[in-house]
Amino acid sequence: MGESIEFDDVLQEFLNESVELLDKLEVTLEDVEDNHDLSKLEHFGQMIDRIMGAAKSVSEEEVGALCELGKVIGYKASQSQDKRLFDVVLAVLFDTIDILRLLFEKIEKGEDRNLKDINTEAFLSRMKWLSEKFKDIERSSISIDGKQDYSETEKSTQNEIDSLLDSLGF
Repeated sequence: MGESIEFDDVLQEFLNESVELLDKLEVTLEDVEDNHDLSKLEHFGQMIDRIMGAAKSVSEEEVGALCELGKVIGYKASQSQDKRLFDVVLAVLFDTIDILRLLFEKIEKGEDRNLKDINTEAFLSRMKWLSEKFKDIERSSISIDGKQDYSETEKSTQNEIDSLLDSLGF
């Protein structure tokens, strides 16, 4: 029983920290929206990556996969010069935050985390459109000291986005 209480504490800590990060993610997106600067989405990708790592450590795979999807979209959008993507990227990332908030509520209440219970139709159509637009952008990770990491595990293609959507049950 002691282990269950400890895990409950760890899970609650994960939820608390994740909600704080979601608030920061929203502020970042609002800044991007106000300044029309997609390059700031790299910071979004870094922050959502923190939630992703923590989610995987507490076996919240749906949260981890959704965060990974947000990370990929954030990094790819930060590399795009196509201003037509602006509104759709922001809508998808704001939707991602909203869906994560709903998942966190379900986790806190001990409810099933099935995303099929959440209305994701608009999110999915936007994701499909974006994944098509991003197919020529290879980089899905941050650059370090101006050097881009193109390792095989970091490349994000249409297949990676599709795989993440499949893992979420879409």
